[in-house]
Amino acid sequence: MQPFQYVSAGSVEEAIAAAQGKAMIMAGGTDILGMLKNRVLPLYPEILINIKSIPDLDYLEESAEVLRIGALAKLADIAASPLVRQKYGILAEAADAVGSPQLRHMGTLGGNLCQKVRCLYFRCSPLSGLDYYCRRKGGKSCFAVAGDNRYHAILGGKGCFAVCPSDLAVALCALDAKVKLQGKTGERLIPLADFYTTLGNVLDPQEMVTGIQVPRPPPGSRQRFLKFRLRKAIDFAIASVASITLVEEGICRETRLFLGAVAPTPIRAVAAEETLKGKVLDAATVEEAARAALAGASPLSMNAYKIEVTKALIKKAISG
Repeated sequence: MQPFQYVSAGSVEEAIAAAQGKAMIMAGGTDILGMLKNRVLPLYPEILINIKSIPDLDYLEESAEVLRIGALAKLADIAASPLVRQKYGILAEAADAVGSPQLRHMGTLGGNLCQKVRCLYFRCSPLSGLDYYCRRKGGKSCFAVAGDNRYHAILGGKGCFAVCPSDLAVALCALDAKVKLQGKTGERLIPLADFYTTLGNVLDPQEMVTGIQVPRPPPGSRQRFLKFRLRKAIDFAIASVASITLVEEGICRETRLFLGAVAPTPIRAVAAEETLKGKVLDAATVEEAARAALAGASPLSMNAYKIEVTKALIKKAISG
């Protein structure tokens, strides 16, 4: 690693004040430390701000039918929480699907939401003798378009085709969660679905995630998070689906369906939702919804297989 100044913040305000110039915020460190060792980032930080030292930012509580989770809550604790498992099961499933037990005991909610993409061109270490100055590093090209794009976007790709790697983001978007951000100018609460952009997220340089707020799903609704990966442990998703469906008297009354690892952001399958609402969820309807969700897919040269994988996940999630 190159030299940097290490600061342990005692409060959110202190962390924000320290985040000036070439500074980065670190929680569990499961993502950032590897990038620093491999010198992946075009601007190496001069200051690394540890926020694990901030007290009471790992809360997990419910009040007035809203679940609140602090940015420092460990993924393992979210997955094991009786409250989350009973009322927000889709979130427990997503947290439990992240990496390995070791990573879940180190990784945090905020870190999982803010992690960098796993694109092999973005992650390529210049220490290997190769250095891809891609769109996410300020360049003009997405090298995956004409290169190895097996794990890249089939929906919503524009300029950059790297996919959002966060499992929790997909489940939380389906739950209609909001993310709490705090910066120099104060706090703001925005829908998590609006947090992500094609090239990352909307965080200002001196701003950090402090927590999330999740409304309770409709009573009796089906919640599913499904993730396809080559190896059950450690691997990031090739495709994932998060669905919340309310069925009454055999009819689909409400549904929220988000897809992960197929677009630069978690992407809502609006056409599929419209196909399902007001109908009996028989095999034909579910098949039609899966087709509708992927109707706009534009696969690259090596990732058309993601279409069928995602369709299969959608059908399994909706069918219960």
